Amino acid sequence: MPTYRYKVRDKYGRASTGVIEGESKKAVAKHLVGIGYSPVSIEEAKSASNLSGVLKKGFRRVSFEDLSAFTRGLMTLQRAGVPILSSLEGLGQQTENRRFKKIISEIMRDVEAGKGLSDAMAKHPKVFDEYYVNAIRAGETAGVLDQVLTRLVVVSERECDTRLKVKTATLYPIIVLACIILVFLIVFAFVLPRFALLFVRFKAALPLPTRILLATSHVVRNYWAHILGVTVIIGFTLHRFIKTKPGRAMWDNLRLKMPIFGPLIFKLTMSRFARLAGTLIQSGLPILQSLEILSRAVGNVIFARAIENIRVSVIEGKGMAEPMKVSRLFPPIVVQMVAVGEETGKVYEMLLEVSNHYDSEIDYAVRRLTVMLELFLVLVLACMVLLMALAIFLPWWSLPGLYRR
Repeated sequence: MPTYRYKVRDKYGRASTGVIEGESKKAVAKHLVGIGYSPVSIEEAKSASNLSGVLKKGFRRVSFEDLSAFTRGLMTLQRAGVPILSSLEGLGQQTENRRFKKIISEIMRDVEAGKGLSDAMAKHPKVFDEYYVNAIRAGETAGVLDQVLTRLVVVSERECDTRLKVKTATLYPIIVLACIILVFLIVFAFVLPRFALLFVRFKAALPLPTRILLATSHVVRNYWAHILGVTVIIGFTLHRFIKTKPGRAMWDNLRLKMPIFGPLIFKLTMSRFARLAGTLIQSGLPILQSLEILSRAVGNVIFARAIENIRVSVIEGKGMAEPMKVSRLFPPIVVQMVAVGEETGKVYEMLLEVSNHYDSEIDYAVRRLTVMLELFLVLVLACMVLLMALAIFLPWWSLPGLYRR
């Protein structure tokens, strides 16, 4: 079915544009008139090649920041009493992401056709995940959409802030490590071969560091294509394996046990679990439905299995605290706070407190991660420079003895 770009005016004379699929221009115009718009122009969109479409789709992903800005804008407009269609239209005009603009236009059409906002969002799972859609659905059902959006804004801003901190902590070490690797590749490819021509003239055995570097240089220069190919194959194989259920379970378990990064990943996952659970329960979703959503939204298979066990326990009437304790995945402080919440009937408040606690822990963990990575890079750089210096200068120091022979 062809795609058409249209420009219309509403009953107040406000102009808006969008993209829609239709059998013909006449069918598109009839649809637009039927939903209350006056068409100004309708033109068939030129179809790009499949490769171009794939590339555009890949490079125009809706970022977490785009979604956070959309949620905050929708919350503000709903608090002000602006109708949902007008809110979506305004947000669609403001966003600079073309793909997100198109998605908002599609959501508007579905809402105009009588669908609920959550149902319209559910058609775009790569942008609005299951947790987000169900929170919106709970707000629509209870008539408290603005309150739910407020909680979603808090969640998104917390996650956005945490991601920014982690990126900031790892960006500098990654750049430094990349520069170190690049410099040493240049040395192996262009500098060491010149020294090798000089060193082979000597009949005496070269020092061990020199032999190691010359052998490494020989491998890099003559077998770089093989090394690159093997690296790509291994990376592709690991990526495919992680996509499988056993592979994902092994990978998630390994991430939690990694030195330096493991504790930070654990705190990030625990904070996400507690905040999402507290928000869903506070929004009015039944606890069983909230736990079912969480098992798919928490982002870690190990945690998902533990949450599923908690859900089974709740079905059996045993509560949440006991299976959390049995799993040995949740720290005692989390189990105690959930137990207190179950006794007082304020589980969501305790869960949000747990999330706040881990947010402060994450701040400390990120600062510690920065220090540890900088120390690691200094040690790596010192070892590499020492090896390079010994490999180059040890043969020169032995030159006088060789000449006397």
